[in-house]
Amino acid sequence: MGGPFLYEGEVPITSEWELGFRAARIERNIGPFLQNFDSIWEERKWELDLGLGYFESYDFSGKSLAELGQYLLDAVRFQERAWEIHFEIMYPLLAVYLQLYGLCASNGVDPGNIAKMLQGRDSKIMETDRAMWDLADEAKRLGIERVFADNEADQIRSALAAAGGNASVWLTAFDDFLQVYGHRTEGIADMNIPSWIEDQTSPLGQLRNFVLAPERHDFDAALAASQRERDEAIDDARSKLSGEALGAFNELLAINQVANFAWWNEDHNYYIDLRATIPIRNGALAVGREVGADQYDDGLFLFLPELLDVCQGNLKWADLQGMVTDRHDYYDGYQAKRPDVPKVVGTLPEKVEDPVLIEIFGMHQQYFDALKADVHVTELKGFPASAGTYTGRARVMLSAMELFELEDGEILVTEATSPNWTPAFAIIGACVCDGGGSLTHAATVSREYGIPCVVGTSVATLRIKTGDLIEVDGTKGIVKILERA
Repeated sequence: MGGPFLYEGEVPITSEWELGFRAARIERNIGPFLQNFDSIWEERKWELDLGLGYFESYDFSGKSLAELGQYLLDAVRFQERAWEIHFEIMYPLLAVYLQLYGLCASNGVDPGNIAKMLQGRDSKIMETDRAMWDLADEAKRLGIERVFADNEADQIRSALAAAGGNASVWLTAFDDFLQVYGHRTEGIADMNIPSWIEDQTSPLGQLRNFVLAPERHDFDAALAASQRERDEAIDDARSKLSGEALGAFNELLAINQVANFAWWNEDHNYYIDLRATIPIRNGALAVGREVGADQYDDGLFLFLPELLDVCQGNLKWADLQGMVTDRHDYYDGYQAKRPDVPKVVGTLPEKVEDPVLIEIFGMHQQYFDALKADVHVTELKGFPASAGTYTGRARVMLSAMELFELEDGEILVTEATSPNWTPAFAIIGACVCDGGGSLTHAATVSREYGIPCVVGTSVATLRIKTGDLIEVDGTKGIVKILERA
């Protein structure tokens, strides 16, 4: 950790016994897992829905501190279970993905194209985006576009309520949408980020962009194009293989298309990454209300044992408020420093072996090369995540909380995206990320939306400024700064 920021690193396993022990375990279990993947994931979704249904319908009114303490304990245990499910599913999917990766790499097929071979399948995240566009279409049908056009994102709700009539009809539909899709945050597993239900600025701001867009994003056409690209990538790979290698490729591809990491990585975010932390946040906020904290979110700045001691009467909030304020200030201070924090802490490694760090976090060789390059360079190299070339003005963003500020046709430049960023891909012209590889969210969604994308540049947010005219070549993995703002 650097302040509140997380840095990923590689922990090598050197024990031959442990490597063999792990291999034997997964060899024994991988077959039944792959044969029953669909049913296993359906069972886990049932379990997640069961827990989420309880916490998301919990009524905090009239609850004692002791009851809030029990709620927090239950919410923490649920979050632990949710992430157990996450890794229980993820690693077998990655294992079979990496088998296909190894086969391609050793037979002259670019393993960076494997993610393309698995695309073209709708997920729960894409379902959310379609529902948002339906709301935008409904606003146009009801003739309330001017309310969106004339108000900033944080004023849209009150303006709609004041307008009444069709605007009130639309608000009812929006609230129904939130009950289904609003239990999500603009970041993964971060308790300091409110859900869409708690703070509606982001979804309303993004809906404003959709309402004012000249035309609806064509999901069906984009999906068909994604499927064509998938089929072309598969045909190209097969053309380079023969004999046993071709047979092994076909077998592994068929397995990966069912136990599909690229698809599941998007689908599971709806249940876990964007959602499972919210119950703990809600519990901490409830404690803050009950004890009369100075700021509404002060309860988030106690460690769990401290918070439970408050709920059990072992600590008095009045004795903790000063410390909580200091922690709050520390956190806010580091958030303000975020544009300047280093991308890597410590000695730059010569290379990284771990495929998760490479394919998901994007720590390819060019990632480290860019960190060593001159700060005045005007050409950045990264991983070619989604083909095509686009020239436009950059919008540099370090937080999804300002997504609604994106304008149609701008190029999103950020550290990395997660599924909460997905709606923005319908209006941006291209995407550039500091991190990420072939399996990262930005790469996957850019291919689904048919926009150029370069990831794993390591320093794009440091070298590019909002307003710069840049060219993104998603085929070659090159980003050029053509003109400074």
